[in-house]
Amino acid sequence: MKHLTRRSFILRSAAAIAGTSVLTPSFLQGAIQPDAPKEAIGIQSWIVKESIEKSFSDTLRTMAELGYGSIEMCSPPGYAKWGFGGLQNLAPIELKIVIEDTGLKCISCHYGFDELKNYAQARIDFAKEWGLEQMILSSFGLPKTATLSDWKRAADELNKLGEMSKKAGIQMGFHNHHIEFEKREGELIYDVLLKQLDPSVIKMQFQVAVVNLGYKAADYFRKYPGRFLSAHLYDWPGSGDEMVPLGQGTIDWKDFFTAAKVGGVKNCFVEMKEGLKESADFLKKVM
Repeated sequence: MKHLTRRSFILRSAAAIAGTSVLTPSFLQGAIQPDAPKEAIGIQSWIVKESIEKSFSDTLRTMAELGYGSIEMCSPPGYAKWGFGGLQNLAPIELKIVIEDTGLKCISCHYGFDELKNYAQARIDFAKEWGLEQMILSSFGLPKTATLSDWKRAADELNKLGEMSKKAGIQMGFHNHHIEFEKREGELIYDVLLKQLDPSVIKMQFQVAVVNLGYKAADYFRKYPGRFLSAHLYDWPGSGDEMVPLGQGTIDWKDFFTAAKVGGVKNCFVEMKEGLKESADFLKKVM
């Protein structure tokens, strides 16, 4: 009988739990400059959630073959009803091994506000064992009728969660949507949040899609140096709401990445369902 290492045993067990086949490591080498490792080209798991629900390992392997080196996950228990529920039975080390043996790295994960508030220490402990460096709040989930006081109160709660994750060596972040670029009581919600959130414990993950509202990521990176952690990447044709593959729209990506250094951005994730290979190929050229 062939000797079975502990890593092999864990991998086989994890794959069985996830309902996927065992995959051997296949770290693909991308044509990226030495100062931009392959894992710098990331993808957000939300856009392939239906595929993940069917086969986690196969989905991630496909992303690696398209040219991606990292994936930002969504919390299995927090996103159970959106395709991630099948991963709940995996221990942190099992989840880490399954991901890395498809050729991807994972240092960041999205969480819901309620799950962080109700299970903060449990989620932080799991993230620590998993090897995460970043925990991102995907949304406060506030209604359209929420006042600025409601937004500020939520920000204060996130500050406390950030203090907890910081003790574990994990950076807490906040991900915006279009609603944060609306005004309440004459003030832009996003600007109010930047004032309310404690920069020593909370960093921002900028969703580039708000460019269709007239707000450019590069402008915010320069205006608030060091306040950002990561970004979700899209490109925009210049009109309408639809996004296009990176490099095929109007965004000045040279300016974006120059400003990203000022903003403190450490990693980026493509979050578009169409043109994934084109976007990965483009990032290899510009990063």
